[in-house]
Amino acid sequence: MTVQALRNDYHGDFKDSVDKFGGAQLVYIGWDKHQLFCSSRAFPLLPTMTFQELLDNVMPEAFSQHPEFGRVVWERAEWILDNQSFQPDHSKTLAELGIGHKSVLRLVTPNLTGYKGADV
Repeated sequence: MTVQALRNDYHGDFKDSVDKFGGAQLVYIGWDKHQLFCSSRAFPLLPTMTFQELLDNVMPEAFSQHPEFGRVVWERAEWILDNQSFQPDHSKTLAELGIGHKSVLRLVTPNLTGYKGADV
């Protein structure tokens, strides 16, 4: 749905532009078929963070509450970045991998389908 301003000369200030995060960027992370989490979660992450640091530090913070989190086999995980299949090099930084401000990163775990198969 489009939004129309009351005046044609109105130009709003974006409150979530990258310059407002002190060098970090917002990255949305979701885990497909694990609806214990109602939506992707937003994290302010440094573009210099490696993908391995994301796995080691951010993913447990984001998803360890789920009963299946401990069963994730990271080597077999599938990733989707901004609606495109994505094969991350764990040693590269988010910036090097093209993970930018307001990117959406989705984790797919084909062997895990939610708690007791209930997609939750």
